[in-house]
Amino acid sequence: MDGIYSKAKVSPQPNISWSLEPDLTEIMAESRSYKKLLYAWEGWHNESGVPIRQYYEEFVPLSNKASQADGFADTGADWRSWYETATFEQDLEDLYRTVAPLYKQLHAFVRRQLYNQYGPKYINLKGPIPAHLLGNMWAQTWNNIYDMMIPFPNKPDIDVTEQMKNQSYDAIKMFETAENFFTSLDLLPMPEEFWNKSMLVKPDDREVVCHASAWDFYNRKDFRIKQCTTVTMEQLFTVHHEMGHVQYYLQYKDQPVGFRRGANPGFHEAIGDVLSLSVSTPKHLHAIKLLETLTNDEETDINYLLKMALEKIAFLPFGYLIDQWRWDVFSGRTPPSRYNADWWYLRTKYQGICPPTRRTEDHFDPGAKYHIPGNTPYIRYFVSFILQFQLHEKLCEAANHTGPLHTCDIYNSKEAGAILKKILQAGSSKPWPVVLQDAIGIDKMNASSLMKYFDPIIKWLENKNKMKNETLGWPDFNWVPPIPEGYPGDIGKRRELWHSKHTTEMCQSIVNGCTDPLTPNVGIEK
Repeated sequence: MDGIYSKAKVSPQPNISWSLEPDLTEIMAESRSYKKLLYAWEGWHNESGVPIRQYYEEFVPLSNKASQADGFADTGADWRSWYETATFEQDLEDLYRTVAPLYKQLHAFVRRQLYNQYGPKYINLKGPIPAHLLGNMWAQTWNNIYDMMIPFPNKPDIDVTEQMKNQSYDAIKMFETAENFFTSLDLLPMPEEFWNKSMLVKPDDREVVCHASAWDFYNRKDFRIKQCTTVTMEQLFTVHHEMGHVQYYLQYKDQPVGFRRGANPGFHEAIGDVLSLSVSTPKHLHAIKLLETLTNDEETDINYLLKMALEKIAFLPFGYLIDQWRWDVFSGRTPPSRYNADWWYLRTKYQGICPPTRRTEDHFDPGAKYHIPGNTPYIRYFVSFILQFQLHEKLCEAANHTGPLHTCDIYNSKEAGAILKKILQAGSSKPWPVVLQDAIGIDKMNASSLMKYFDPIIKWLENKNKMKNETLGWPDFNWVPPIPEGYPGDIGKRRELWHSKHTTEMCQSIVNGCTDPLTPNVGIEK
């Protein structure tokens, strides 16, 4: 399954192929052509997901058999046991119910802006959003469409991608920038093996799974990152996230092997993201000379918080639903005959998105997301998005921050670093509630810090949506958009289409970035 995923490509013409990274990822982030986005989305989901389906059906009972040998009912029960909490599933549901109203406010605002871009044919103001229009192949984060969402466009741009390129940033400089943040907190620098053995850019001589990951080789000195790094602000945050994993490895390397893990899997994901909450602030970007002008006013704050919400709040239902689907698959509640139907039911129920083309049980859209063929549990990311704000608030207190929580930058705070070090060095030697209690004085996850961080944008969105009389939610649950006229359906599954002159011309126009006559306000692609 990993091999299929890593080698999947979309071929708009026989002599052109798009890999997921960087080609399709850049198209999803940068294109505003309805057709081109649809082509990229459908092509990837068909080329990666469909071939994996038969293997996944074989894999599930084998995985369950291994978990049952360890005394668990199925693999889902096995994975949930890592959190050592009898009420774990209910705790997650309670957390999600707390943040769901904020998500619906964000969803309504984004849907309106997309309506302004694409018109009533493709956006239903009472329905789910077509999944290919949100700037990301899986609609898991929406910050790539920030340019269509900016509340106050006359304020300075807080995306520093162009500034990074102007200052000759490359992968090495991005990782050195992240290392500098860690050492400013009196945490450890990366060892020599890290710099010598990591894969920080996509190699030219072989196919690789580009999904970023960190690796512990369990010899107390060899720790690596595998990432096809590109020079963007978003990737700079990914670099900090992955280096957070390595910092965890370094700090607990002297624990017995059985304790060389995060306090729970969500802790491991949260550490790098905690630092990114500081790194992303205009204050910090100005301090490291990536933001020329530091503007402190309410409108700039709203711009910044909306961009953060498009990343952090937009992710929450996605992070919650992936393993809801997978746990049901492992338990048998979702049989193979309903793999795709139940996937899209959950995506519409929680995310308020819909497939932009007809999807059936001939497809396997879960397989188009790395963590499914890679068999990586996903609820850790939802947990981490709650924990990181709890930790951030405590670290900001230690750094003597004053002012709104979203403006805090813990850079150079040894006091904040000491709290982090205590968490990291413990590994999994103590139950995670004890580790959390020792660090922040609370032994449970709660969303109060997240809500505090986003409070100004919550109020702004509520007011904006009320003025527009927006529908919160998606009561037209089963709505799906029409297929554009002349669009070659089932991309990747119908290679005989290449014998059609009309389809070849259609795909040529997609590659070249044509003006889409069916899409209002969309011009020629760069």
